[in-house]
Amino acid sequence: MSDRAQLGGVARLVFAGGTLILSGIPVSKLDAWFGKLFWVTDARIGAARCDAIHYTQVVKELQRRRIQFADDVADWQEVRWKAEELHELRPEQLQAVDAWMEAGQAGCVVMPTGTGKTEVALSIMQRTKVATLIVSPVRDLMYQWHRRILRCLSYDAGIIGDNVFRVQPVSVTTYDSACIHMQSLGNRFGLIIFDECHHLPGQIRRDAARMCVAPARLGLTATPERADGRHADLHELIGPIVYELPIGEVKGKSLADYDIVRIPVHLNDGEQKRYDLLSEEVRSYMSEQRKENPMFSWEDVCAESAVSHDSRRALKSYHAKRAIEDRAEEKLKTLEDLFRLHAGDRCIVFAGSNAMARDVSLRFLIPCLLNHCGKKERLEILEGFAAGDYPAIVANQVLDEGVDVPAAKVAIVIGGMASSRQARQRLGRILRRSGNARAVLYEVVCAGTNEELRSRQRRRHETFDGTKHRRKT
Repeated sequence: MSDRAQLGGVARLVFAGGTLILSGIPVSKLDAWFGKLFWVTDARIGAARCDAIHYTQVVKELQRRRIQFADDVADWQEVRWKAEELHELRPEQLQAVDAWMEAGQAGCVVMPTGTGKTEVALSIMQRTKVATLIVSPVRDLMYQWHRRILRCLSYDAGIIGDNVFRVQPVSVTTYDSACIHMQSLGNRFGLIIFDECHHLPGQIRRDAARMCVAPARLGLTATPERADGRHADLHELIGPIVYELPIGEVKGKSLADYDIVRIPVHLNDGEQKRYDLLSEEVRSYMSEQRKENPMFSWEDVCAESAVSHDSRRALKSYHAKRAIEDRAEEKLKTLEDLFRLHAGDRCIVFAGSNAMARDVSLRFLIPCLLNHCGKKERLEILEGFAAGDYPAIVANQVLDEGVDVPAAKVAIVIGGMASSRQARQRLGRILRRSGNARAVLYEVVCAGTNEELRSRQRRRHETFDGTKHRRKT
């Protein structure tokens, strides 16, 4: 007897609060078809429930078994673009679009910063013509997507985030807002695009994918790797990597050719003395703790700092060390020399802390972009930079990812994390091709400090092969 005959009724599939509810089919049957951990029984309603992300899989399995069911999930519509003014795709961009389409319209596209991932996504939106939600990590990127959609597809997209809740068949949002609202919006889009998708596998942000039923999923990133290894979860949340473009294939072609120059500097006598004292405090504390517990780690220091005076003191000493590295006086002198060397060129300075970014801004009278700057202020600064009103700008992390920076070919890194991803994102800010201009990234590092070790870790990727090492004279 067939599965359909055994059931003898009509099942119903609905979307509710970021999940799917399937009624009319015994859970024992569902366990046999999907596995015991797929569905759970909701005793409150006497039906089975699973994450909304499984929508396509559930529908295909029920259809395969010829189960008659009412599908009340999908609540999206076809989108008719008023006008299409897209740029003609370069060969690598066209390959990315075709690879995603051929892979079943679900997967990640990995392309270096500046190679036009946004153009790839807009082309996919134009082809699929289905209600689309674009999810970005920060508000600046959300508004940037809104402007690009308006300019290229003549569509005034909805905005969900930044105290705005205007939902349209095509909308833009942030990861945080998507997590909050997906329980009510998760069935209203047939395509979901995760920009800078390496952010998605976080413990909370992954809910933006889990609570959405969209059959078509696109992930965009230049740097899929995560230090915690959770980038492997992108396969489940979005799909496999369907296209990957090595930077070597486009360096000097679609992207500007570039040089990376590392400049070591030294702490002055006062800074070095203070740095050594703080280092000894941290080492002594760790040594004492490991006498009793050889497995004692820095994570334990952070965990105990709320209840232990000694742990808190060690943590404060560590952060004071980082502050000395970040704000070394010699870095400012080197920065002054580089500004003189590149007089007339637009320069982006990447600091390692908000405090250092402010130091640079005050000393050289250039605009400072920080995470808490308002939308209007950021836009004014970037537009002034593009127009040449500001010869340079300084930022901490706000320009690290995704945000389009007007044509600049000089970047100066005076601090940052050990992440290779951050280093590649910062390099990408100056790689958008502008004629035959060659880009240059300077990395100013305090020699003989932990910052030197972080610099080495950042440069492990092939992108930084051939880095030039120069000593400041």
